[in-house]
Parts: sequence; C-alpha cells; structure tokens
Amino acid sequence: MSTTNDKRTQFRRLHEQQACFLIPNPWDAGSARLLEGMGFQALASTSSGFAWSRGGPDGAMPRDVVLAHLRELAAATSLPVNADFESGFADTPAGVGESVRMAVETGIAGLSIEDASGDASAPIRPLPEALERLNAARAAIDAASGGTVLLVGRAENYLHGRPDLADTIARLRAYAEAGADVLYAPGLRTREEVQAVVAAVAPKPVNLLVGAAGGFVGSLDEAAALGVRRVSVGGALARAAWGGFLRAARGLAETGSFEHLAGAASGAELNRLMT
Repeated sequence: MSTTNDKRTQFRRLHEQQACFLIPNPWDAGSARLLEGMGFQALASTSSGFAWSRGGPDGAMPRDVVLAHLRELAAATSLPVNADFESGFADTPAGVGESVRMAVETGIAGLSIEDASGDASAPIRPLPEALERLNAARAAIDAASGGTVLLVGRAENYLHGRPDLADTIARLRAYAEAGADVLYAPGLRTREEVQAVVAAVAPKPVNLLVGAAGGFVGSLDEAAALGVRRVSVGGALARAAWGGFLRAARGLAETGSFEHLAGAASGAELNRLMT
C-alpha cells in the first residue's frame, strides 16, 4: 500500500503532465477497490453517491460522517483520493479552515471547496466571501500538509440556475490567484464554454464533469481535445448502480418477475475482485 505522501506526490504529478486522465467517483470502499483494479490512476469521492448509500439526499451528511467516509476511502486504495468536500462544512472561514485541517488528516490527496451557499434564495456566495473561505482552506492545507494536498476551487453557478460564463470565469480566475491548484465549474453546457474556461485559467489544470452519456463530450479523447486535464463523473457511477437496483427491485415488487436480475455480477467475480 502506498503511503499518504506517495499518493499526494503521485496526484500532483498527474496534474503536472499534459495528458488528460479520468478520475472516477466511488461511493464506498468496495467501489474504490474495484476501480483501482481496473487501472485508474486516481479517484474522487462523490457527496451524492455517498449520501445515497447512507439513505439520505446529497448534502445531508454531517462533517463527522463525511470525514469517516474519506478516511475509509483513503485506506481502501493505494490510489490518491480527491475529496468532494462540498462547501467546507462551516459557516465561517475559520470553520472552513478547521474542517479542511481535519480532512487533510484522513489521508486524502486533494479536496474541493464550493462557492454554493445552501441558501435557495441566494445560492452562490458573493465572491469576497467565497475567497475568504478558499483562503482559509489554502492556509489549512499548507499548515497541515506542507502544501502537498491539492486544492480545487469550484464555481457552482451552472448547477444552481446561474449559467453565467463571465461570472464563472471571473470566479475561477480569482480562486486560482487565491491558491487553488485545480479549477472546476461543474455543469458547463458546450465545448466552447469549456474551452473558454481552460483558456481563462491557463496554465492551471481544469476538471470537467461528465455525468451522463449523450452530451457534448463523448469520450476522454474528446475531453482532452478541449484542453481539460482531468474528467470526473460525479454521482454517475452511483446512479448507474442504483438504476440497476431499481429496475430489478421494481420487477420484483410490481410483477414478481426475476428477469431483471439478469446481468447481475456473479458473487464469485465480486469475491475475486475484492480479494
């Protein structure tokens, strides 16, 4: 098993290379181990996938539960893990810093801080407030890890009904200047928007979210052509797993049919992959 420092060094090197890489999102130790066995180079947690596995909606998990989850993921795999750390689990910048310090201690190699507020009437924090919180995260990372943990600055406009590219770019540039190592604007809708973001924050690496098939990016090669450094899938793998579960369970509940159990992974295969 790689040490925590090994994982963090490996993660930074992945972002320094020019190749685009996939960073899929497990939701528990088992899915993390299976993804490692498939040859991926890094993993990222998913707040939604984890929340659903605990019987709650995205955003409902308290900080202590999320920290325990991150510790479990980091221990389950020799790959670096990037934490979906939501908005830092605190109302104040000082609180964000304390949360980030505790997250670093779980063994993660990177973490993201969102500028979403959780307030439906004003879903995105004012930029000065968002910057104070990101600065607190940066300081906590530097103090707790010597700067080895990567900080991802997230601009959440597009996920909260504000598809404002100019404001998104302004925020990402400000986050880069404040010390974010990676920039991320989930929900971008076109190739042109992605390219504009990549150009605006260069040479800092950009994460692209691809959460479904049939969108404007159909493959890793197409994503690489847009200039992004890494591609994550958020809760998509968890949703795919839940989709299979719901189809099979509804067949049982509605008709008593077992036909939707076809295609299930065999117990022998799963035991082998988990060994």
